[in-house]
Amino acid sequence: MDRQPTFQQSLIILGAVFALILPAMFIWKAEPHIPLLLAVVISATLLRWSGINWKKMEEGIVGGIQSAVVPMMILSLIGILIGVWMMSGTVPTILAYGIDLLSPNHFALSTLLLTIVVSSLTGSSFTTVSTVGVALTGIAAAMGLDPLITAGAVICGACFGDKMSPLSDTTNFASAVAGADLTAHVRYMTRTTLPALGITLLFFGWKDSSPAADLAAIAAVKEELSAHFTLHWVTLLSPLTVLYCSLKRKPLLPTLTLGILTGLLTAVFIQQETSPARWLQVMQHGFDESFVNQTVASIVNRGGLQSMTWSLSLILIALALGGLLQHCGVFHSLFYTLLRSIKSNGQVVRLAGSSSILVNALTGEQYLSILLPGQMFREEFERRGMANKLLSRTLEDCGTLVNPLVPWGVSGAFFASTLQVPAAGYIPYAIFLWLSPLLTFAYSYRRK
Repeated sequence: MDRQPTFQQSLIILGAVFALILPAMFIWKAEPHIPLLLAVVISATLLRWSGINWKKMEEGIVGGIQSAVVPMMILSLIGILIGVWMMSGTVPTILAYGIDLLSPNHFALSTLLLTIVVSSLTGSSFTTVSTVGVALTGIAAAMGLDPLITAGAVICGACFGDKMSPLSDTTNFASAVAGADLTAHVRYMTRTTLPALGITLLFFGWKDSSPAADLAAIAAVKEELSAHFTLHWVTLLSPLTVLYCSLKRKPLLPTLTLGILTGLLTAVFIQQETSPARWLQVMQHGFDESFVNQTVASIVNRGGLQSMTWSLSLILIALALGGLLQHCGVFHSLFYTLLRSIKSNGQVVRLAGSSSILVNALTGEQYLSILLPGQMFREEFERRGMANKLLSRTLEDCGTLVNPLVPWGVSGAFFASTLQVPAAGYIPYAIFLWLSPLLTFAYSYRRK
């Protein structure tokens, strides 16, 4: 059997990682890239001290980076897609229509409900955030509403479907890893989801109680949009194509590519953008136009591949750290030792949930936060006669929903880049993501 660090050595390694990352980000306000990179160096040094050879550590780092390839491709295409949709007039048209249809008096609540519907139909938080989420945050900016509250509502609604929809890959993955029936898994999740959703609805309804919309500014935004773009319903065909492919469960990479191609066609025929050089410029660096109204400029001048480089580099480093810790047995040594000392079923649930949260925090990877605890705890749940659906619900509440709360997580980095808000800024408003794991832990105390 390959050598693994002991329980004490694993605690030292994890303690060193958190002792570096937490002060750097939350006290010194540093961006997470360098602290995470230093955490890789420190972890590797301590693992070598624990007797792990460099070849094994290198395999872990490479494996972690390999798992980042598909998320990085998705983020790259979404960055390009956003730039193309600005050039094609798609997002400006949605902005103009949305300003007319959505009232600032109920904007946060309307945003939450709309994103719940879209994410439930598509089963994808990424698709929801990159389509209607981008448009809704733009509308909020045009109305002079708080972008962080809007981002919180978008993320809560988007993650609802990612957790509850039978079409969601994480929903299917969690039930499969835990060995639970999919229908039973979804139904059992309502015990934590519905109370969390009810409180979230009340929260955003309360946040709508004192809107500060500037009607003159809204009129100026609409005028500026009309002056620079042909606002037409045909520009909506590209996002509708993306949503249709998501409903049909088509693979995400081809779906996003199709969205880019249809967006380019819209730009040619509706906005008269016929220069290939212009297309390439927008896809690389994002849409960039001169506007008199600075609110419009801040909403529309964005996107492109380069807009995602912050997130791409962060994900690369975070998953390298996660691959290193996983492959070298740090998680295995820690959790199996703790599991042997547990007496009650409630403690097992709390440890399973805590392990999902810890894996999220240390790897930034949503699927890993479901897979590793699922593999480690499934046998223990079955040995104790505990329902598999209890494990699968715990994995969803503490794995799927916690990932966007980790600034260096795949979802957290993506949401922050796409909605153009800092992760630390939207986290206090993403209360649905907080409440579900807290309810899981609260219910666990009823188990003997």
